[in-house]
Amino acid sequence: MITRQRLAAGAIALLAALTAGFGTAGPATADDAPAQPSPKVELVLDVSGSMRARDIDGKSRMAAAKQAFNEVLDATPDEVQLGIRTLGANYRGDNRKTGCKDTELLYPVAELDRAGRTDAKTAVATLAPTGWTPIGPTLLKAADDLKDDNTERSRRIVLISDGEDTCQPLDPCEVARKIAAEGIHLTVDTLGLVPDAKTRDQLSCIAEATGGTYTSVRHTDELSGRVKQLVDRAADPVATPVATKGAAQCSDAPQLKAGLYTDREKFGEHRWYRVDVEPGQELRASVSVAADRAVHQDYGVLLQASTERGREIVRGAEAGDGRTDVISTGLRYPTREEDSDDEGGSEPVAETVCLRVSNSFSAPASVKTAPGLPVELNIDVVDAPDEASDVASFGLGNGWWLLGTLVLTGFIAGLVWGWVSRWRFAVWRTN
Repeated sequence: MITRQRLAAGAIALLAALTAGFGTAGPATADDAPAQPSPKVELVLDVSGSMRARDIDGKSRMAAAKQAFNEVLDATPDEVQLGIRTLGANYRGDNRKTGCKDTELLYPVAELDRAGRTDAKTAVATLAPTGWTPIGPTLLKAADDLKDDNTERSRRIVLISDGEDTCQPLDPCEVARKIAAEGIHLTVDTLGLVPDAKTRDQLSCIAEATGGTYTSVRHTDELSGRVKQLVDRAADPVATPVATKGAAQCSDAPQLKAGLYTDREKFGEHRWYRVDVEPGQELRASVSVAADRAVHQDYGVLLQASTERGREIVRGAEAGDGRTDVISTGLRYPTREEDSDDEGGSEPVAETVCLRVSNSFSAPASVKTAPGLPVELNIDVVDAPDEASDVASFGLGNGWWLLGTLVLTGFIAGLVWGWVSRWRFAVWRTN
């Protein structure tokens, strides 16, 4: 009996060792690419009098913003240089000229160590809702805060506000367009705290002018989560989208290569694009459509790939319910490697794939349909998997060996456990 116990223990130990060995990854290879300059991010916070309103999770908008800033400061990556600027935080009077100059660099743009995070939190804790809403002048100052001689650096402004600019005629949208025209890789993302239609329109316009995003926020966790996401995104390489214009049919569609593209699409419209895919390649495409204005609930986005003759190859679709500002979907289409015995044969012929982007957005009659909704289309063409006939298998990539290992391990474990259980039952009956 002791011998059998030792055999069972040895089998289980061997199985555990095999499983651990299969799950161990090989040594990582370091990239030889040169280090990218550290990105710069400036958080711009509206501290005007309207931030006193208590309509975010039972507390004031200012309290929700402070909580979000504390969480973001704790989570900011070490390689990101971060600063904080306020608007409307100091002047309480009625003089418009003075109120429109009320913007302050609360914490300078720099890498955050432990002491820096503490100092930034302390500075934010002292803020109290005060005065005007000079968004335009503040954006100009914030852009100056982020400028330097390094043209490759990623720069991002995250503007958090609950109201329209009160310092016209300096239009914040025109300011954003001016910033974008300077070509300093500066993106402005905007977040609206419980916004009305006018605030939403203005903040959306600012974001669109610089290739940024607009998000409507009604809860504290949404605010902190979105700001964290935007700060993390700043550490990623900047890809500048290329403007394009889809056609009403595939034959007239623009020819796209791998890259990031932007377009505009009206409510319920279909737009076509074309991509050439060589034999043995795989087309990967994704599309995002932003609801940058008030829309009806329940909508969807479709990305469809078809042949030039109209036969559908593959599609991707996603639906929303009115609580999402951006909705995305994607698809993958692999092509077989052509076999040819003729050494002097002609070059392989690329297949033209027609991509159709459709949406089912609708809006109240009072909402303008022009310009259309912002569309971002991402195209990539890579080497296809070996077995192009089984599209469903491609999602696993090189993970098939791991799946097979897990299946085999489970089978062996079942046999060993069954043998041990049967042996123990036999011993119990004997005793």
